[in-house]
Parts: sequence; C-alpha cells; structure tokens
Amino acid sequence: MGLTRFPIPVSTPGFDSAPTLSAGNVITKDPETGVQNMGTYRCALKAPDRLVVRMATRVGGAGGYQHYQKCQQMGITEMPVAIILGCPPYVAFMGPQKLPLGVDEFTVAGGLAGAPINVTKTKSIDLVVPAEAEIVIEGFIDTTRVEPEGPFGESHGHIALEEYNMPMRITAITRRQKAIVPSYISQVAPSESSVIKRVAYEPLFLRHLRDENNIKGVKKVSLHEPLTGLLRVTVITCDANMPRTEIWRALYSAAVFKGDCSKICIAVNEDIDVDNADALLWAMSYRTNPSEDMQTLPHRSQGHGPKREHDGEEDSSVLIDATMKSPMPPLALPGKEYMERAKDIWDELGLPQLNVQMPWHGYSLGAWHQIWDDAGRRAAAGDYLENGRISKEQAQENLKPESRLDPDTGLPMKK
Repeated sequence: MGLTRFPIPVSTPGFDSAPTLSAGNVITKDPETGVQNMGTYRCALKAPDRLVVRMATRVGGAGGYQHYQKCQQMGITEMPVAIILGCPPYVAFMGPQKLPLGVDEFTVAGGLAGAPINVTKTKSIDLVVPAEAEIVIEGFIDTTRVEPEGPFGESHGHIALEEYNMPMRITAITRRQKAIVPSYISQVAPSESSVIKRVAYEPLFLRHLRDENNIKGVKKVSLHEPLTGLLRVTVITCDANMPRTEIWRALYSAAVFKGDCSKICIAVNEDIDVDNADALLWAMSYRTNPSEDMQTLPHRSQGHGPKREHDGEEDSSVLIDATMKSPMPPLALPGKEYMERAKDIWDELGLPQLNVQMPWHGYSLGAWHQIWDDAGRRAAAGDYLENGRISKEQAQENLKPESRLDPDTGLPMKK
C-alpha cells in the first residue's frame, strides 16, 4: 500500500492534481559538510512508492535545493531525503522558517526548547530525524531527471501551475502504531503555515529595524496576512514624535531586509489598527501627500508568487509614509466614556453580544482644545443652549464663512 494508506487530502479540489503533503518537514544533508537542512516543501503523491518534491528555487535557493545542486555538481545521482509528518512543536515550528544557510534547524529548535531535540537514525538512508515523529518517509531524490508536478493551490493566493520538479523514490516508511497525519491547508492566507511564519518573522523585522539599525521610534512591525501571505505588505508602527528622516530610514530598511518581503511598505502611527485594511486606507487617504510621501524602489525579485524570479521579470517596492505630519482633528466617533456607557446599556438590555472592532470610539489626534471638550460635555448633557450663548458672543462682522477660530482667544485665527 505504501503512501496510499495515508489520508493525504487534496487541498484545493477542482484545481490540485494530486493529494499533496503540505505539512511535511523535509530533511536533506549537505554532501560536503554533512550539515542537515529541514524545510517545509510540498510533496505530491504519484504512486505508492513515489512522490514529486518541490524545493523552492527562489533567489539563492532553499537549503534543500542547494544540497540538490551540490549533488549534481559532485556526480551524486541520488540524494537521500526524509519527510517527517508530525513531530515536536519546536521542530515543526522551524520547518517554515528561513534560517541562514548552513544552520541546522534542529540546533535552533533545541535552543527554543531549552534542551537537545531527541533524534534517531533513519532505517534505509543516512539521515537523522526527530525520535518522536509520527511518520517518517525515507528515500532518494533522482538528481538526473525531473517530473511534472502540480497544479497546486499556493499560499500566494493563486494556483501554482504544473512545473517539473524532483521525483523521490520511497525506500522505507516508519510510523507510530496510531500515527496522526498533519496537513496544512495551503491556498490563500491566512493558513496554518502563515500563522507559524508570522510569529517568527515580525520579531525578526522589529529587531532588524529597532536594534540592528538603531531606529528607536519603531514600535512594532506587522506583516499583512490575508491573501498576501506575509510577503507583500509590511506595516511599520512609528512613535508620534519620530523624525521624518527616521521614518524613511525604517521604510528603506524594511524594504530590503528580506528579498521576498515588503513589496509595499507603509509607516503609520500607533492609533492605526494594522490588521484593519480600512484603517490603513484611512491613514493613506488623509495622512499622505503622494508626491512627497510615496517613493518607489526598483530592482527587487518577484519572489514567491504567480510570477517568479526565474522568469527574469523584475519587481519593485513602494514606500508610503502614512504617519501624521501635524496634529489632526479627533476621530469622528463618540468619545470613549459615551461608547462604554452605550455598551453597558446594551448588555443590561440583554441584546446579542457585540462584535467590537477597532476603532470603536473617538480619540484626540492633537488638534483639539479644552473649550471644545467643555462644549461637547454640555451638548451631551442637553445644555446646548449655553453653547449657543457663548458662540453668539463670539460673532464677527465682515468675515468670510469657514474662517477658522482660534480657541485660545475666541477670535478669528491669524494667517
């Protein structure tokens, strides 16, 4: 029965051409140094004893793909490979990550766990695998030929079309008696794999900008996940007092940190909910002058997507400073105390539970004054006639409508 005994799903019915392992940790070894690499690569089932593995051929190549190339250069016609399905969380976490080439993922997993990872030798090839694995699929990748693989629904939100990839001959399958077969739903993000990556990628960006580049005004870095899968949109949250030069240094640094990330880089202030696309569009709409606050950077790779770097087509990045350049009027929603009271009344009446989304109350953005706070409280309490009495005293003659009032003096603002 071989591979056919396992319930491997067709992730995107109607488009995928085969059940595909999407949560496997694929282990290979550098034929020169002996250092292992572990990556999460898709593996399409072709026969009970054959898979076709896609190891990313992005710029620089994934670790496993570089091992494949070294084997070809050294005349090694079969490259040993082990596919792990189900393993300790620290090990599984390392599969989708992008470590420096030559770093063994087991070493980093052990650092995260605070103890060495339990490993064991494989049965039919010369590799080391996690001892607690649910299933281990062993075999050899033929380095002399390739076989069509795909289509397959990918995390960049498009179907990856059929391409030639690496055939793997299965030599052994070992498993627990009641093995659990894990699988990531691929297709469009968010998905299990993008959640795993986000946990690791965002702190890497933050450390790069704030610690390595000493841009202290950076509060956090967020990678947009739905549909874009973390790789295309990077949002940098900046302190309100951050100098303009530092904002642009942060945008430049984020744009070039990872070759497959940050096609669109946006700087915002802390009041913007970075996971709310409407809030991002609001910031870009009212806090940018496109001729001054947007720049493009040429000569970037296409990266992971429907168009890829090996097609020879370049991409570019757009940088957007959507931070406030000066104080602005408050957000036009009732103040927090009024919204909280409204929620209390809602709950007292036993109405259906509210799905509160940010922003859910108004707040000051700097262009505000105590006299307007006082007027607002009077109006909310029904004492708007007092506001009318005050405004009548401030009436002016021979003044153009929509002239601005100086709240400090109660007189027209001087130009």
